[in-house]
Amino acid sequence: MASSSSCSSSISSLLVRFPPPTHHTIQLHCLKPPQFNYHTYCLLSRRPQTNKLLRPFHLHRYQQTLICSSQNQLDSQFQDRLFSNLNQSTFKREPGSVISATLLVAGTTVGAGILAIPAVTQEAGFLASAVACIACWLYMVMTGLLVAEVNVNTMCELGSNGVSLVSMATRTLGKVGAQIVCWSYLFIHYALLVAYVARSSDILTNFLGIPLYESATLFTLILGGICYFGSQRFIGAINGILIFGIIISFATLVGLASGDLQWDTLLKANFAAVPFSIPIIALSFVYQNVVPVLCTDLEGNLSKVRTAITIGTAIPLLLFLVWDAVILGTIPDLETGTGQIMDPLQQLRSTNGVVGPIVEVFSLFAIATSYIGFVLGLTDFLSDLFKLPTGQRKPLPYLLSLFPPLVLSLLDPEIFFKALDFAGTYGVLVLFGILPAAMSWSDRYSDDLEPSKLPPLVQGGKVTLSVVMGGAGWVIVSEILENLMHLPLN
Repeated sequence: MASSSSCSSSISSLLVRFPPPTHHTIQLHCLKPPQFNYHTYCLLSRRPQTNKLLRPFHLHRYQQTLICSSQNQLDSQFQDRLFSNLNQSTFKREPGSVISATLLVAGTTVGAGILAIPAVTQEAGFLASAVACIACWLYMVMTGLLVAEVNVNTMCELGSNGVSLVSMATRTLGKVGAQIVCWSYLFIHYALLVAYVARSSDILTNFLGIPLYESATLFTLILGGICYFGSQRFIGAINGILIFGIIISFATLVGLASGDLQWDTLLKANFAAVPFSIPIIALSFVYQNVVPVLCTDLEGNLSKVRTAITIGTAIPLLLFLVWDAVILGTIPDLETGTGQIMDPLQQLRSTNGVVGPIVEVFSLFAIATSYIGFVLGLTDFLSDLFKLPTGQRKPLPYLLSLFPPLVLSLLDPEIFFKALDFAGTYGVLVLFGILPAAMSWSDRYSDDLEPSKLPPLVQGGKVTLSVVMGGAGWVIVSEILENLMHLPLN
């Protein structure tokens, strides 16, 4: 255990290396000073105007404060935050809200995918698809926790906040892994953002009676402006309002549609058809793109991150199950086995005129929440890719996140549907299935990386990581073989 004298000598050595400033604050970027051994933990503090963690202390005028703790205090310290988010003007701590983080995860997850779930699960039936949804939820919770674990460890080692998946992959998997992450991440995000803008513009055009390009531009400017100009608290409040709108419209829709619910149809199960619905279900549970944002906003507090991810994904799971039950139970005479995906929502609109507008409102709220989450995740990714200072909102990442999807959505949107299906089948399961487990494996067991002092968020060691990678690989191989079997022979 490090004695008080060793801690004092470390402070003295640091004061020699970093003399007192002549102005209000100083930012130190010392990474793992050699004077500190394993038993000494330094509280990290983040300032918004820098891309470095203030390690190991921050200063107020000429007074320097170093917070050291002995080994018996280490565990309790690690259960708390690893650094502090400070207001740039007042230098007061602004802790992230677990509620806002939970709503961000839930809003990101509840997107256009929920609208496609009944269409891809009608062959399997509700009972089998419910089992698939719960299994995919557990799987995606694990991969999200793995991303959070590697993200916090990367922040600790690099001494930089707001690190993206590329930085994590570069540290754990090298340049090849970083390239895979980079292109998969960009492809998935741009494809989904294009789909969100295209679908929302259709809804707004029907409601407002304006041209398609105006509705798409209006949607992009309003939500993009919220992401760029809004504070963390304001964005959280907007997400909360949108989630509330989702709940109200969802409850109204379920109440109207469930009047004709036939309970016996919910017991039908065709487990042989489940594998073909897994890619879309997995795509519906994508939220891992905002996990780096969560880790920064929650100051590296692993307990809060775990809570936000678990509850934030459990809310969409409940919505997915109820939604699937109502749709499949209300329209039992769906044409299955035709080889084509029939849209139960379209049939529901044709049989109940009141339901149509409510479905559109619910769809718009769901798309808006997911759009905000994906824009935040993509801008954070691009900022790290371009090595821009974190804590400062530069316009370039937002321009690159908002306007390419807007332009592409104004073209023929149907050309992107196959790309979205491809993204769900391969991109999501690679980027948010195989790679998180591979990064965690390297982070935990590689001899080239410093062993983490943080407790793992996912237990089970190599067995769990192997199951995560093997499960995604099995689905991908199954889809490849299925596609090869349906290729024309001539």
